[in-house]
Amino acid sequence: MDWSLPRWLVRRRARALFDLMAGFVYSQTLLACVRLRLFDHVAQGPQTLARLSLLTGVPEAGLERLLRAACSLELLEQRDTGAFGLGVLGAPLLGDPGIGAMVEHHALLYQDLQDPVALLKAEAPTGRMAAYWAYANTAAPGALSDEEVAAYSALMSATQPMIAEEVLQAVGMRRHRCLMDVGGGEGRFLQQAAMKAPHLQLMLFDLPAVAERARERLTRAGLAARCTVHGGDFGQGELPQGADIATLIRVAFDHPDERVLSVMRAVHRALPAGGRVVLAEPMSGTQGAEAMGEAYFGFYLMAMGRGRPRSPDHLGRLLAQAGFGQIELMPTRLPLQTRVMTAVKLS
Repeated sequence: MDWSLPRWLVRRRARALFDLMAGFVYSQTLLACVRLRLFDHVAQGPQTLARLSLLTGVPEAGLERLLRAACSLELLEQRDTGAFGLGVLGAPLLGDPGIGAMVEHHALLYQDLQDPVALLKAEAPTGRMAAYWAYANTAAPGALSDEEVAAYSALMSATQPMIAEEVLQAVGMRRHRCLMDVGGGEGRFLQQAAMKAPHLQLMLFDLPAVAERARERLTRAGLAARCTVHGGDFGQGELPQGADIATLIRVAFDHPDERVLSVMRAVHRALPAGGRVVLAEPMSGTQGAEAMGEAYFGFYLMAMGRGRPRSPDHLGRLLAQAGFGQIELMPTRLPLQTRVMTAVKLS
């Protein structure tokens, strides 16, 4: 077989390969911009190098290097006046604080990936990510304290709104009377569901320490009369009954198959006949986002603990094993970020 390639194709692939090698530098450029609040500083209008140096405390020589790097990545844009303003990729960070929170959070992942081969060889994760996601690496997650769940709960809450919007656009709530969010964190999804469907009664189930945080948030949001909050370990025991629709949002990919199946069966037992389960998370094999599913989430979840990215077919088989039928993959506007599956308890 002739493996010779046209020069233009070799050059294109060489550029793509170099981008893979340089990717860490690009991500660190973004992290520096977030930590220095550059997007906030230029949000009201373009700023000069001297002004940004004063605002950030970074000498002009070093800051100019960062600003030019950010412009090359379209995070910032240098105007004709020489001042720096928002770029097309920097603007979304102003509208969604969750993106900035995730950029900051990824500093932990980068530390764990300093030696990717060591991570692959490890029998169990012991790095910064494993410590951060405490529930994924303990035999007794229900015993975690508020201090141990605080950081990840806050992160999940900050990054939930955009995902919640995708789920609520894909799945109508009008015909349902009571929604239970399993692994519902601090209750941000339920808050958005409550606004979308004012008739809906709400239930939340999560680890005891997380459930207390949710109770406080939902009470402050004026939802105490519509919502009951339950603390427990969904891997052990039963889920509360009373809901006719249950959601598992960014829950399954945190856990191995046997635990996911156990949770799905618990949801099946808790729902009445005709009840519906909604599963939402990024999925592997998503067209146009294959690298995100296998490379990014594959390593992220390995560093975190016991999870793995799964394809819709894989998740569908688990739902069927748990007793659900009428399994559907629903369209979402941002499948790279989250995909949505629904299934029905037939009897």
